[in-house]
Amino acid sequence: MTAVLDRALRLLELLATAPAGLPLHAMADRLAIPRSATHRLLAELVRQGYVRQDRDQGPYRLSIKLVSLGLGYLAQSGITDIAQPVLDRLAQETGELVRLGVIADGRLTWVAKAQGARYGLRYDPDMGMDAHLASTANGHAWLASLTDEAALALVAAQGFGDPRQLGPRAPRTPQALLQRLRAARAQGYAVVEDSSSPGMAAVAAVVRHPVSQAPIGVLSIAGPLLRLDAARMHRLAPALLAAAAELSAGAQASPAFALAAE
Repeated sequence: MTAVLDRALRLLELLATAPAGLPLHAMADRLAIPRSATHRLLAELVRQGYVRQDRDQGPYRLSIKLVSLGLGYLAQSGITDIAQPVLDRLAQETGELVRLGVIADGRLTWVAKAQGARYGLRYDPDMGMDAHLASTANGHAWLASLTDEAALALVAAQGFGDPRQLGPRAPRTPQALLQRLRAARAQGYAVVEDSSSPGMAAVAAVVRHPVSQAPIGVLSIAGPLLRLDAARMHRLAPALLAAAAELSAGAQASPAFALAAE
């Protein structure tokens, strides 16, 4: 039963990365699951309403059911009530994408965003995904709040990622990553360029629980490197840190943030 559940969850996570859907054979091959077993799992997920198939032999895609569950949880958790006004204001001030990730169970998941770009290039990745810790500013900000040993353990569990899918300046070794983390600790926030995605940049700061000071989330500003160079990111850092402090002050009102602090 555990193996079946694991496969079903992996299918859902894979479909979450493909809004246009994926054919059965692609999912089976990607996850190394026999096609017959993949077909049975997808049939059950379709029956339960979590996956849909528009036509016979057509691609499978997630239904709105999972989205509804996630939005319902966020509404009940208080995260959006607390965070969205802060994110909206920071996005308006910076003219870039602002995102909030929540820390739980050794993962950093983006749960809220505000888009401030009003013209030109816009960076607007999917929400609800886990941040790649070794290459993102969000990941570096969180890892920098931990000991080197704890940080490397989290990265070892997730991996450094496929270099072909990352930017040319993404850390490839523990030594390179630790150098970035030391810089983030020294300045109180993390900065990356050409790391998680080619041509993109981001600056991020940890949100801490107001009582325990445990890291419970990460707030970031991200955008094209053409607009968001190192000098500008450092200029934006005070506004980012102020917004993170504001989120920290209101965190006790959210059950999700309280859970992250445990």
